Amino acid sequence: MNDHPEAPVRAATAADVAAVRAVTEAAYRPYIARIGVVPQPMEADHMADVEAGCVFVTGEPVAGLVVVRARPDHLFLDSIAVHPDAHGRGVGGRLLRFTEAHARALGLPEIRLYTNALMWENQKIYPRYGYALVERRVDGPYDRLHYRKSPGRCGT
Repeated sequence: MNDHPEAPVRAATAADVAAVRAVTEAAYRPYIARIGVVPQPMEADHMADVEAGCVFVTGEPVAGLVVVRARPDHLFLDSIAVHPDAHGRGVGGRLLRFTEAHARALGLPEIRLYTNALMWENQKIYPRYGYALVERRVDGPYDRLHYRKSPGRCGT
């Protein structure tokens, strides 16, 4: 994967949908056996999300992406995916910093996200970027840890 550390994050286009699907599949597939269900991002309608302006990508070819949804009082980080070949290259951090800048640009005071409780790698990453665990809740077959980044922490 030829991803430059300073590669910009840009809005995904219809031409990126296949790459968005491929990166999402590669990033989430290893979790199927661990959590016992297909992670929701793998079942997303990627074309609809791209058309709605919710998907942002980085790298050429695409190495990572975020799916974000603006709500009245927060930005919901629906999915973040980094291709396994790009792990350890700062792609995830770049995407998280972009998400913070996007929330500020939209005038939203908070970012919210959740991750499966069995995706323990994420439980180490999000707090390093200022996200606080606020609750654990079971939603159907998903045991989720909900995180928030408070208004005073955005941009740090």
